[in-house]
Amino acid sequence: MNTHNDADRRVLELLSQSFGNASAAATEIINLEAILNLPKGTEHFVADIHGEHEAFSHILKNASGNIRRKVRELFATSMREEEIRQLCSLIYYPGRKLEYVKTTEPNLLDFYSVTLHRLVKVLQEVSSKYTRSKVRKALPKEFAYIIEELLHEAPSGENKQLYYNRIVETIISTGQADSFIKAICRVIQSLSIDQLHILGDIYDRGPGAHLILDLLMNYRDYDIQWGNHDALWMGAASGNEACIANAIRICLRYGNMETLEDGYGINLVPLATFAMETYGEDPCDVFSPKLSPGSSALTLKSRRLTAKMHKAISVIQWKLEADMIRRHPEWKMDDRRLLHHIDFNAGTVEIDGKSYKLLDHNFPTIDPSDPYALTVEEKELIAKLVHSFQVSDKLKSHMHIFLSHGGIYGIYNSNLLFHASVPLNKDGALKEVTVLDEKLSGKGLLQKVESLMRAAFDPDSAPELRQYARDYYFYVWCGPDSPLFDKAKMATFERYLIKEKEPQHEEKGHYYHLRDDEKVCDMILNAFGVTGEHRHIINGHVPVKAGKGENPIKANGKMMVIDGGFSKAYHNTTGIAGYTLVFHSRGFQLVQHEPFTSAEEAVRNGSDIVDTTQIVEMNHSRLLVRDTDKGAELQSQINELRELLKAYRHGTLKERK
Repeated sequence: MNTHNDADRRVLELLSQSFGNASAAATEIINLEAILNLPKGTEHFVADIHGEHEAFSHILKNASGNIRRKVRELFATSMREEEIRQLCSLIYYPGRKLEYVKTTEPNLLDFYSVTLHRLVKVLQEVSSKYTRSKVRKALPKEFAYIIEELLHEAPSGENKQLYYNRIVETIISTGQADSFIKAICRVIQSLSIDQLHILGDIYDRGPGAHLILDLLMNYRDYDIQWGNHDALWMGAASGNEACIANAIRICLRYGNMETLEDGYGINLVPLATFAMETYGEDPCDVFSPKLSPGSSALTLKSRRLTAKMHKAISVIQWKLEADMIRRHPEWKMDDRRLLHHIDFNAGTVEIDGKSYKLLDHNFPTIDPSDPYALTVEEKELIAKLVHSFQVSDKLKSHMHIFLSHGGIYGIYNSNLLFHASVPLNKDGALKEVTVLDEKLSGKGLLQKVESLMRAAFDPDSAPELRQYARDYYFYVWCGPDSPLFDKAKMATFERYLIKEKEPQHEEKGHYYHLRDDEKVCDMILNAFGVTGEHRHIINGHVPVKAGKGENPIKANGKMMVIDGGFSKAYHNTTGIAGYTLVFHSRGFQLVQHEPFTSAEEAVRNGSDIVDTTQIVEMNHSRLLVRDTDKGAELQSQINELRELLKAYRHGTLKERK
């Protein structure tokens, strides 16, 4: 910008409103150049949380074991292992831990004094890679000045030691110790994770998806790549009847009604009433809820009612899905319309030319002559359920999180993030998929699908487009070429009602068979414009069977699949309880988690998630902010500021006082 055209001049004039003279511009350049040379912040990647809010919350609190590691490094020679565990427990759960300490600690004043000194050291360590400005922004206003004094006034000489000790003593004597400890622990947690990436499937199976989203509402820096279970709930929130039925069915299947009832206030009384009237003497054994290991057991009466509700909504779901598929032949999902293949007299169903015995064939609401027709009562019920979803303010606020912080894919620091797949042909080429009469593949396909999903919530969208977008959420959830699913079918009907395994099989798309090929990964990365010496694809969706030796690192390190099974329902399949991928200034580490006991156990006994860390990729030299996407933005700002500085010095722009 040596010769300033009109557009350049307007940019400089806008910039001059913030930096009105040469001194201000030079000061900001110095500040930004200094930031570029700090170590890059730590990024955490998690996938497929599936409602396990306690485990997810704990991983955020302990920064996937990073806080425990730093505490050990700081105090390995001065604290016993039990003391380290208790200090970490305090950092994770300060309020609950302090209440417990007060009942067990004989010398509370001494505990406060020692603990405050130790916490300041931990905070000094975790804040060392940030500017004072960034640390200051993370501090609670009521204690910001005091914490800054403690952080930056190390007690080196006698005078400083007295000054430092006096601050701590005064915090205790004024009765502020508890509040101060809670505040400093929250800052330690906050600064231990610079950016959180969630690669889809916050919803379903576990009981606390709504609690995870409540937590994210107050979280600092995060992004979400939508998963098919998230899309299911987004579709339900938009008013898609088939998505609503699916969401309710999954909650009933796993005996988790907390998200529906406690989280979003969905009224299930009409469903319970309908189910009892329709299936009064039917035990509905096939639809008995699948309780996760360690979940609170339902009473026998509750299990029976849940099974009846489960069966009622499943039948309604199959009817609604069939109607959706009939209205959209372009989806090519007619094989999912199975009710008209049932022989109600024989109790069998024909699938792919083969007859199978049904495990349950008592369906009083299905008319064999018109099997997909909803009864009058079913129509009334689904209307009430749709209304209940659409008037939930909490659900609306959580959908805003997905729309404002999410998308189908993301590119961060040479890493391509998405939940499930990029549809491929058998030869590894990008597969063309038709969306609204347009054939698309790769990046264009994912962008089109995301645009369509957003249109369902956009009041300015044309009514026809908005209705199609609502319908399309069902395809995104379980359509064969959906990039959030990418399997030949979702065999819900077969898993419920047929004993044989063959018809239950869900053939995965070619992406899942080819993703271990480095050339295929490079082709996908090129298609999305991902550059960099060390670039990767990171996704989840299909649980990695770590217990059976499956490696989450694929394609010579180009691909990382981090669905390790957060959900308790998957622990037997995966053999573990989730992964966290950590990308810090020195490289990538994969943290493999064992099942989390409980927050109460962590508070009382200092227990933590047992994890194993695998080094995935280490850099030859430490990565700095200048090596990141943020660094590129800052460098662009520096270049503009240098042009502003030149304009001031050459008199092209006049300085202000």
